Amino acid sequence: MELSDSVTHKNGRQRKPAVPQGDMRDGNRVHNTTPDLEEEGEALLQGSDTENNGHPSVQPGIRGELGNVSLLLFLYVLQGIPLGLAGSIPLILQSKNVSYKDQAFFSFVFWPFSLKLLWAPLVDALYLTGFGRRKSWLVPTQYLLGLFMLYLSVTVDTLLESDEGQGPDVMTLTAVFFMLAFLAATQDIAVDGWALTMLSRENVGYASTCNSVGQTAGYFLGNVLFLALESADFCNKYLRAEPKETGIVTLSDFLFFWGVVFLVSTTLVAVLKKENARGQHGRKKVREETQSVMETYKLLVSIIKMPAVFTFCSLLLTAKMGFSAADAVTGLKLVEAGVPKEQLALLAVPMVPLQVLLPLIISKYTAGPRPLDIFYKAFPFRLLIGLGYAVLVWWTPSLKQEGGFPLYYYTIVLFSYALHQVALYSMYVACMAFHAKVSDPVIGGTYMTLLNTVTNLGGNWPSTLALWMVDPLTSKECQGAAGQSCGSPEETGLCVKEGGVCVTSLDGYYVESVVCVLIGLTWWVWLGKRMRRLQDQSPAAWRCRIGQ
Repeated sequence: MELSDSVTHKNGRQRKPAVPQGDMRDGNRVHNTTPDLEEEGEALLQGSDTENNGHPSVQPGIRGELGNVSLLLFLYVLQGIPLGLAGSIPLILQSKNVSYKDQAFFSFVFWPFSLKLLWAPLVDALYLTGFGRRKSWLVPTQYLLGLFMLYLSVTVDTLLESDEGQGPDVMTLTAVFFMLAFLAATQDIAVDGWALTMLSRENVGYASTCNSVGQTAGYFLGNVLFLALESADFCNKYLRAEPKETGIVTLSDFLFFWGVVFLVSTTLVAVLKKENARGQHGRKKVREETQSVMETYKLLVSIIKMPAVFTFCSLLLTAKMGFSAADAVTGLKLVEAGVPKEQLALLAVPMVPLQVLLPLIISKYTAGPRPLDIFYKAFPFRLLIGLGYAVLVWWTPSLKQEGGFPLYYYTIVLFSYALHQVALYSMYVACMAFHAKVSDPVIGGTYMTLLNTVTNLGGNWPSTLALWMVDPLTSKECQGAAGQSCGSPEETGLCVKEGGVCVTSLDGYYVESVVCVLIGLTWWVWLGKRMRRLQDQSPAAWRCRIGQ
């Protein structure tokens, strides 16, 4: 988990950055791939609507659909809760001294949002007509989310506790949270599709706002707020008159509460909310059409086979290797060095204005014909920031005091993270702008979703690998017990049993940091220029010739 993951959630594991409405889409969002809005595009752009009798309808704006907008916002908030909880678990595990291989194993929890394109066509095409196209998936997935949370509320303390020298049950935690993430990703597909028909044509643009704001709020509740209220130190310092040994809420209490919220709210939606109902004032909803599942998969294959797309996807899958150590391991190393996990999480609060403004500012420079130039220019700066993170981790233990860390230390961490966000968003917005530029408008939803999925996957696999390699690259010595070593947990136990102590002589994180920067510089020199040259391709090189 990266430093930014301690406070936000980026690329398939992370929170969606706010992106200006328009052609640039959210990198994590799977868009509905089937609606044909060609015939209604002009009316949408003009903000007009027409009744069946040909007379213009009244345009009351968003007021007439506040209920639908509120429902969409609430559904996206629910979606962010399990994502926020999943983002908090690695920090909790790190405070319990689990291995980085265990962290790597748990990182697979964040993959479903990067792979949901694989089952999105099924969600879009298979449904019960009488119950509703989107409710057919939304209702069962949210019921399952609620039930999984109730199950976890009973078992999570046992899964996280160390028992007889054994650490937390990472395998079971991973399996359960993977299912939570899978269900949340499926719910996202259904809600994204429902937004197109729940809102009228003039207000459908509010769907992306609901998505960004709702999921951000849900993630904040499940991650930042939970970690703060779960921390005894934070609660005793800021929220209590008399200190106690535990926080205001526990993980089991938090899971139980939201499990009940999921079950109750899903029942109300299933019973009270109808699909495809005509809006107030007689306004029409955006019409959806459906491709068959096989047609959608064939379309995806045909897009991937295009030489320009195949080259671009290959570059996207390898571009983030140079950032993997900084992005995946830094936050965990800070927790290992003694920085309270709730303090890292609270860094999300001052970052919110920056995360809102950055895409708006950067989009002015990526709106031209060569958006990847910004991607290319920001690349080496992000690599240097990664080295700065390594220096910060090395410096952290020397600043630890009896009462924690001084205020200026958190100021430096916040400044470092802000610089990282500038470089990250510069690359992200540039990439999304290029996606919008090259996507064939005839099949834009499927095209954009494919490119966004590859972009997210290109961040997930290097992060998992980086976590996995920390322990093998780390060297430890057993001091105080002759003939003992610390190469494995068993050997470490023998060292301690003989009265020794394992001391790290070479931290694999620093090895990774240097190696990743070298890999990143090599990619930038040899492949970065090739990515820039893709901008010189003619529009025909990106156009999918369906049926040929």
